[in-house]
Amino acid sequence: MSDTSDRDIVQGYLQHLLVERGVSPNTLAAYRRDLARYLDYLSHRELSLHSVTQSTIDDFLVALREGSLGQSLSQSSVSRHLASLRGLHRYAEAEGVVAGDPAVSVRPPKLPQRLPDVLSTHDVERLLTTPPLDSAVGLRDRALLEFLYATGARISEVVGLDRDDVIADDGFVVARVLGKGHKERLVPVGSCAYDALNAYLVRARPELAGAGVGTPALFLNTRGRRLSRQSAFGVVRSAARLAAIPGAESVSPHTLRHCFATHMLSGGADIRVVQELLGHASVTTTQIYTHVSADALREVYASSHPRALS
Repeated sequence: MSDTSDRDIVQGYLQHLLVERGVSPNTLAAYRRDLARYLDYLSHRELSLHSVTQSTIDDFLVALREGSLGQSLSQSSVSRHLASLRGLHRYAEAEGVVAGDPAVSVRPPKLPQRLPDVLSTHDVERLLTTPPLDSAVGLRDRALLEFLYATGARISEVVGLDRDDVIADDGFVVARVLGKGHKERLVPVGSCAYDALNAYLVRARPELAGAGVGTPALFLNTRGRRLSRQSAFGVVRSAARLAAIPGAESVSPHTLRHCFATHMLSGGADIRVVQELLGHASVTTTQIYTHVSADALREVYASSHPRALS
């Protein structure tokens, strides 16, 4: 087998992810961090990728969970580390730089199913109408919130949009969204969201753009540049606080994505349609939103069973 160094193997794998797999910068950065920690673990035990066994990987995962390498990690973080190193070992074997794949039989820790936080339609309405309409920033924030809830798009997808990515055709408006793996999809933009977006484009964006040097970005910050993910998070969190939403500190752009999916399914949308709109590769990912609330169960039971109210 090759005498290629561990760090060269990792660098080759990261380049493979970037060029061949088209992963996002955030995903690539997470893989880089996970694999750096893995290589440090191997180095301290005088091991290399050429000598790793399944037991080595099992011990590494235990160390992550127990915190012996620093802060104790959650099961989801441990699972992400395992995904990173499984991909690395699979790549190393395929490239012929190691003799086998010791990670192939390693099983990730079983994750407890955690339902996403979902706001009621009333709370969402309060959240969306919080930003004032008497300033450029307020108009932008209203448009951003309406757009997130109307499309169910990820925040990285929304801040990555350019003006030309919103297309109106015979009264039907769609956004061309670039999702994970550089997969493009079209998502409808409802009339409320489009009205808010149009108000922003006509009355606010020119003012914000005047502070910059010109950018095609749809959503701008006060310096006339593309709005960042961090700033968009701040917009949502600030609106949740002002609207006095319960658990406001945990409300995020992803909360609106959860609300979009749950409210669509509750309204009778087909799960395959919601899967397509969310950009999920598998319908299994979408199924987490199909859990019906206890109140909804009681209401359906009371209205449907012939002896429920006797």
